[in-house]
Amino acid sequence: MRESVCEDLGFEKLLEEDGFFAHLLGRSPSGAGRELLYGPDLPVVLLTGGPGMGKGRLLRVVRDRFAPKVPVILLDCGSPVYADRAGPEPGARSAATEALVEAARRLCMWQGTGGPFVFPRLFTGLAVIATGVANATPTTVATEIARYEELPQRRRFGGLATGEFWKGVFLGAGRNLLTTLSGQVLDPLAASVSTALLDAVFANLAPSLAPRGRAELARTYGAYPGAVGNPKNGLYDLAEDFQAGGEQRKLAESFLFRALREDLEAGYTGASAWLRRVGRPGLLLDHAESPLGEQLLSGVLTDRRGGQRDRVVIVGTARRADGGAFLYEGLSSQEVLPPAVFRPVGGVPPESSRSPDPDEGRAPLADGVLLLRMPLLTDDQMREETQRRHRRTEPEGSASRRRVDAAVARLSGGRPHTVIRLAAAAGAFRMPTDANDRDILDATLRRPGDGDAAAGRTVVDVLLRELILDQLPVKLPIEHHDQWLDLLIHLSVAHDEECADVLLRHHQAGRVHRLAAHEVSQLLTDTGWPSCERHFIGDFGLRQQLVHRLYGLRPDGAAWYADHHLLRDHYAVRTGDEGVPGGGAFRSVLAHRMNHHLVSGGVDDVVRHLAATLPGRPQEWCAELLEIAQAPYPGGADTRRKRATGEVTVDGPALRRTVDQLLHAVWLCEERTRPTGKETAGTLAQLLKDLSKMDFDGAGQLGRTATHWRELAENERPLLRCACTDRLGRRS
Repeated sequence: MRESVCEDLGFEKLLEEDGFFAHLLGRSPSGAGRELLYGPDLPVVLLTGGPGMGKGRLLRVVRDRFAPKVPVILLDCGSPVYADRAGPEPGARSAATEALVEAARRLCMWQGTGGPFVFPRLFTGLAVIATGVANATPTTVATEIARYEELPQRRRFGGLATGEFWKGVFLGAGRNLLTTLSGQVLDPLAASVSTALLDAVFANLAPSLAPRGRAELARTYGAYPGAVGNPKNGLYDLAEDFQAGGEQRKLAESFLFRALREDLEAGYTGASAWLRRVGRPGLLLDHAESPLGEQLLSGVLTDRRGGQRDRVVIVGTARRADGGAFLYEGLSSQEVLPPAVFRPVGGVPPESSRSPDPDEGRAPLADGVLLLRMPLLTDDQMREETQRRHRRTEPEGSASRRRVDAAVARLSGGRPHTVIRLAAAAGAFRMPTDANDRDILDATLRRPGDGDAAAGRTVVDVLLRELILDQLPVKLPIEHHDQWLDLLIHLSVAHDEECADVLLRHHQAGRVHRLAAHEVSQLLTDTGWPSCERHFIGDFGLRQQLVHRLYGLRPDGAAWYADHHLLRDHYAVRTGDEGVPGGGAFRSVLAHRMNHHLVSGGVDDVVRHLAATLPGRPQEWCAELLEIAQAPYPGGADTRRKRATGEVTVDGPALRRTVDQLLHAVWLCEERTRPTGKETAGTLAQLLKDLSKMDFDGAGQLGRTATHWRELAENERPLLRCACTDRLGRRS
């Protein structure tokens, strides 16, 4: 699948000529000027949404659309390349410094209005930490400094902002080191090498620029913690902190990020900069939930909280809906004001992100953040994407196309990446009218040779690879990486943490390191997957993919049945605890047990139980029926519709036969993976009316339930609401 075909799918309003990013960057994709959104107190924008919501795709499109007009670069904070580059010299480099160097180098090549940027301030700090190279000698230090030689200079313009005076500074520093320290072996941060380097920096300032250069260095590095205005002290402390590692190194790295932003700011504030520069520069951080990304975001947010202002647009990604726990610095959500939120479908972004707190230094980092909720695709957008890819031989409006459209909508929930993949797989897929939506998951994704590495594989394999294995939780211990998908597959049948723990204990038996249900739940939340009070895997579409894979793990669904039997037997042991709630999804342990018994071959037992417990408690019975029937149907032939309509003969008295039919009608409605419509709704209502006319205590109360359930089923709404089925009807 070629990404360019659907690159802006769902993002049109954000990317248009007068859209959010045009005003944030001060320039439209065509190059027209736009009134700037926000003033000097610029918020950090975080694109929030879990796997498949298109955060990285949006960043790539923003770069491609806007970079020809304003300096916008994209860094992948989750890439191992930065740590790999730092590896040969861990005393003089880190993943953070390599990412900053990458950003500076790209901006050094900016060819738009105003020309390339230069980074003398950043270069100064990088040169000083270069003294930490292994086996430090004048030669090795000078060689390390030479890695950055293109950053602080440019030939076109003069002055500090453009860096011409820096041209000789570090060349002189290198010569000084080589001349005065030749033959010596230096310890990292030895006074001789660092002093010689700093002396060279200041001694080589051109006479006409020395006052200004010293003032700029004093302003930047004199502000380093503990420097008390002395730039040499600040630079020396910077290098010392970098060598110390841990939190001290992070402090030094964050300060280098400030130096980079000050260099960018200088490119806009020179004497003639207003004639040469337009808009705002942008730094886009993909996978910003990674440790490197959070570190960079923390640095800029801390600076801005402390009053440091710059015009650099920072846009990062965040899997968690709240932007990430690091933004709240240990405080609970009840203790802080929530960050400003922008929902693209809602229109205008909020005017301000920072609360008017006079004590800004104590405000959480979240105070300087704008959360941009990644939009789900609308029904129309999903339909257009599916039909655009559907084979031409299928007439528009045909039963197969309508079923495919409905299956894509339900299984994706509007999640853009899932829509794109399912639509591509459905291009040549013909779905029978009575098929289960999950049948489409076995469709092959296009044809091999179409330029997509996933071509030729089933769409469920591709989606589980891309949504789970390629986006493992950041905090998932490495010893669980190989088991993560397998655990989630088995947890697809769990409702609450208790039954999730039962499954986890069984499937982690023999492993030294084990995950508990509450840990898995937190990891899912951190990864951006939503929660649901009735399902442990709280995203409906993801749960259907996992359930489908579970049934196919072993022949004839053996793995499916084994997991449900395990849970059925667990709750059978607990039947004496009838006074104890059965978990968030169930009002009793018995109902929880019956749910797993229903989907693992115990239909007749469940019918007998329901028929025996109906008299005298119709309202409680209806609630229990819905809880028991909230379950997926195993693979193979589906006889529920025929059994609901009485086409399958069932022995027993009228009450039991009617309860059997009603159970299967409710089960059809509750699974949510096939259309119900007026026919099933009518069957449902008629069966309840039939029960209401029978001779048992409370029968007459079922008439009102019949009307209510019929209205819900006719409109394809769940009979028993929960968060994940509600989300199916709230696509924006």
